[in-house]
Amino acid sequence: MSPPLPHTAPAPVSLAQAFWFWLKLGFISFGGPAGQIAIMHTELVERRRWISEKRFLHALNYCMVLPGPEAQQLATYIGWLMHRSWGGIVAGALFVLPSLFILIGLSWIYMRFGQVPLVAGVFYGIKPAVTALVLHAAHRIGTRALKNGWMWGIAAAAFVAIFALQVPFPAIVVAAALIGHLGARWAPQVFALGGGHGAAQAAYGPALIDDDTPTPPHALFSKAHLLRWLGIGLALWAGVMGLLMATHGVQGTLTQMGWFFTKAALLTFGGAYAVLPYVYQGAVEHHQWLSGAQMIDGLALGETTPGPLIMVVAFVGFVGGWLQQVMGADAPLLGGAVAASVVTFFTFLPSFVFILAGGPVVESTHGKLGFTAPLSAITAAVVGVILNLALFFGYHVLWPRGFAGPFDPVSALITVGAIVALFRFKVGVMGLLLVCAALGAVLS
Repeated sequence: MSPPLPHTAPAPVSLAQAFWFWLKLGFISFGGPAGQIAIMHTELVERRRWISEKRFLHALNYCMVLPGPEAQQLATYIGWLMHRSWGGIVAGALFVLPSLFILIGLSWIYMRFGQVPLVAGVFYGIKPAVTALVLHAAHRIGTRALKNGWMWGIAAAAFVAIFALQVPFPAIVVAAALIGHLGARWAPQVFALGGGHGAAQAAYGPALIDDDTPTPPHALFSKAHLLRWLGIGLALWAGVMGLLMATHGVQGTLTQMGWFFTKAALLTFGGAYAVLPYVYQGAVEHHQWLSGAQMIDGLALGETTPGPLIMVVAFVGFVGGWLQQVMGADAPLLGGAVAASVVTFFTFLPSFVFILAGGPVVESTHGKLGFTAPLSAITAAVVGVILNLALFFGYHVLWPRGFAGPFDPVSALITVGAIVALFRFKVGVMGLLLVCAALGAVLS
């Protein structure tokens, strides 16, 4: 028999107590957005009862309509709801910082020892797994987003646009949003896709923030509050950007990274896989901060560390800072660490502003078709963009020297095995990467 449900809400939680939980979450948040959200649900809804399931799902739906990593924003939102602005800052920052420090360490190992046969072998095995993971992400998002022929058409058009016509990712996002905006008026049934995160809600006993708990005063809409946090966000952005321009110049690597990843942060509809093609276009093709092969290696490292997958941008920053010698030729580690920190700051600053400034505004619009239809269209377009990314990774893995070079049958076998493991046997990400890494080390 199930144990009886508690009849009273848990004792109030101080910000100091919450601090230690958010710190722990930052170190155990593996598994991508789905895994991270599942961990938070288990800990916050079922075990600790800090927030009810209904309020938790409401917060999650809110974060899903924002650009940026939804799991990190969900942590920020719940921290903000519980302990005002400082609670949100603590929760959101601790969701990211452990991953940043771990990635800086792993990136140093990669740059310092990446040519060692054993390390190279590990990455040789991981790259095919990453290709399979990107393909699986396209399938996972597609099954949720492509509910009718119109959505399939948007996805196909996005794929052709980026694959054949080299259309920039921001232009695809804008075009899809415009289609969704017009479609909400002309064919609302196409974009009223429903969805959500499960209607079945279990009871776990009274929560600190329960279904009928009134919205706390700090979460109610206030024009002064909105303007204050918008001002703080803009001031922080302008202050750091101004410092970089003063010390490194407008065309300096760190300045260009700050500007580029600000734009990337505003385009992360559909998760990290959706923005990776844009990061590739800018960081690899345009700025040439790193190579395509290094980009794949960075995604592999991002998959094996806690925190949002978009933290792969810290690897991009580290490698770019190291190779561009942003802190001098005699300090490559310092240059990489500074660049990774700069990139992380500009990537996540908008997420904090969205929650702390716009929470009450966006929350009130949830469920309105005029607001959600553009997001539905963007998500459909994202499927086509991610499929293009999977083909790009597959090309680099199976023909490492280009089509003029030899085909790599071993990588092909690992890729097929990884695809079967993901689609047929539902193998977890960490287990798949460990097996593939071991295969690569042995085969090397």
